[in-house]
Amino acid sequence: MKKIVYPLVYFELAPAHFYGLLVGTSLKTVAGDLESLKLKFLQQLKKEYKRNGEYPEQDIIQPKLKILNVSYRPAYRDTERIHPLTYNVAVPIPVVYGKTDFGYYECWLPIFDDNFTYYSPRHMEPLAKHLINTYLNQYTPEDIFQLLNQPKPGFDLVTLKVKPEQYYGWEDTEYKKTYPTLNKLAEPYPYPKALKKQLGIGPSAAWEREAQVEDIIDKLMVSRTNVIVVGDPGTGKSAVLEQAMRKIRQRNRSAGINFWRIIPQRITGSARYLGEWEETVETLIEELYSSQGVLWAISITKLIEIGGNGPEDSVAAFMRPFIQQGKLRIIGEASPSELESLRRLLPGFAESFQIVELPQLSTEQVSGIMKKFADYAQKNLRIRIDSNGLDLAIQMLNRYFPYEQFPGKGIKFLGHCIDRAQIENQHTIGIDQVIDSFVEQTGMPELFLRDQLPLDTQELQQFFENRIIGQPRAIEQMIRLVKVFKAGLNNPNRPIATLLFAGPTGVGKTASAKALADYFFGKGQTKTPLVRMDMSEFQHPFQIARLIGNGHETGQLVTEIRERPFSVLLLDEIEKANPAIYDALLTVMDEGVLMDAFGRVTNFKNTIIIMTSNLGAASQSPIGFQQTTSEADNYASAVAQYFRPEFVNRIDGTVIFHSLKQNDIAIITRKELQELSQREGFTKKGIQITITERLISFLTRVGFDPKYGARPLQRAIEQTVVNPLANWLLANPETQNCILQVDYDQKLMIQKV
Repeated sequence: MKKIVYPLVYFELAPAHFYGLLVGTSLKTVAGDLESLKLKFLQQLKKEYKRNGEYPEQDIIQPKLKILNVSYRPAYRDTERIHPLTYNVAVPIPVVYGKTDFGYYECWLPIFDDNFTYYSPRHMEPLAKHLINTYLNQYTPEDIFQLLNQPKPGFDLVTLKVKPEQYYGWEDTEYKKTYPTLNKLAEPYPYPKALKKQLGIGPSAAWEREAQVEDIIDKLMVSRTNVIVVGDPGTGKSAVLEQAMRKIRQRNRSAGINFWRIIPQRITGSARYLGEWEETVETLIEELYSSQGVLWAISITKLIEIGGNGPEDSVAAFMRPFIQQGKLRIIGEASPSELESLRRLLPGFAESFQIVELPQLSTEQVSGIMKKFADYAQKNLRIRIDSNGLDLAIQMLNRYFPYEQFPGKGIKFLGHCIDRAQIENQHTIGIDQVIDSFVEQTGMPELFLRDQLPLDTQELQQFFENRIIGQPRAIEQMIRLVKVFKAGLNNPNRPIATLLFAGPTGVGKTASAKALADYFFGKGQTKTPLVRMDMSEFQHPFQIARLIGNGHETGQLVTEIRERPFSVLLLDEIEKANPAIYDALLTVMDEGVLMDAFGRVTNFKNTIIIMTSNLGAASQSPIGFQQTTSEADNYASAVAQYFRPEFVNRIDGTVIFHSLKQNDIAIITRKELQELSQREGFTKKGIQITITERLISFLTRVGFDPKYGARPLQRAIEQTVVNPLANWLLANPETQNCILQVDYDQKLMIQKV
């Protein structure tokens, strides 16, 4: 037996007169006391089962009641305008909430008979208040007055004992109780009601794909074959498969065909000894065959990656004879490149499938789908997406996500906008909300996203001059790159730019890359937009697998860029990498993509690639005196001689960094000391520090090395300034809200002024 616990919210309207609402159901009743009220609800639940064949679902494990006081201004409405009152009232609304068996949270508003799911406890109140405000907008002031005067609610639980199949409504199928391996590794589709709420806010629809849906149905039901839906990322492969499976179930209930969704990694994930996964697959196939089941493999190419050491001894190879004998039927999805890899690596497996291709949608079809999604959001989520915001979203997604397809990228982005709107209690998504969401996801400033915003070249110059000291050529290159990108003239089929920074160590190459990353992508991302990789760690040919992956494991470079596609990729000391890595980077530099052995693509088209090199530094004059033009040419010559022409020709620009002058070191010293004054130990105590010229002069001398440039400066500041200051503050804990003068004469001197 299974216990279903329903939360009960009740009001004592008068002596011996209780009114109750059973949360998670539409049931309401009255009784003379609480126990009679609970008994009536149990009787009503049993009537519900006789009428519908199942009990209402209830997923909250330990429900709780909370009263939310929502500030609201009542208003009278007529056909022409709204007449709000002059004051706000605090409307008490009971909500029932808690965690579910599935890991997410659920909140019910019993008075309005509505509910929502959320994934973090901190989201409950803002989302609940957003939904409450939506309902209150439909109420008259008289209705609001009734809510204000309702009795304080009570809270109890109604416990019902039932058979599991009566709750889940699965009594017409056998897999719940007879197929343990299937139930362990896969989920039935269409999903049971209790699982649907984990799937997000998007509609289950395959708009503009009706022909492909019918083609899949024909292949599965008439030809009784296996199917792979092929399309670029975002074309709606999963939606098309889901629509086809739902229609098959609706049209052929008597046929008993069942669909099971499986993540291939589950098959081998729990294997404890050699050969165990093979036994698992055999049992899985037996259960599928006896239940007339069709396996829906998420990422079908994973089947050739898992199991053994290669495709020939993979799970896919093990399944192949069962597929050919008709004992196993599979449906799945793949991109065109993944399908080609499947045919190349395991042709016998690929030949067992018929292909349904999803072509790219026309502009008119995309516009129609996005409008349908907007209508869905307004009707079901109570969020309005205005036409200007919708058009801007489509425009920006076309420009900045050219490698993904509609409708996937549009629905994913608008879903993110809707999440933000719900949390921030907004009812409309317009241009500003679309841009805010885009900034949050990409880190790009509004300057790049709003065409009407002019580029302030003086401000742009100042930004880079404050960050890059003594390198006018680098600043000029940064500004040129920003202008091209702002004008929308960069090649959308390549990385935004590929640059080589050449010059001696310690002169600002890394600092320049960081400044560029902050300008382009530093506005909204929580992680740093600079992806830095030390190429001296990849000096041997076998290490290329650690960089880009080997098929079974994802490489470091691929992992970083998939996580942060909008970033500056810094390949530090590129000349120290093995030449095989240069060959692997050619496609990235030329086409903006990196494809692994299984056809999975990583896109670099929103990435700025910067490579640094010290080639030519050994033959130059000692650092500390700025180079002549001929010396700068030596760096370019060294780069051209070291790298192959096809590699050099894919670099958009080579920036030569000069040695720093003594005055440059002094400027860097002042900048570093200014940043020191912003550290928490000073700001939280209200302490300001002033630095004397003697200290700056001393740090300029000791912080600059002929071999390492300005690199030792940070260490000199820590040892000479930070450590003594820390000791002084610890010895004088009462010091606060004052100015400290920091001087140097044989040693650091600190005094209040």
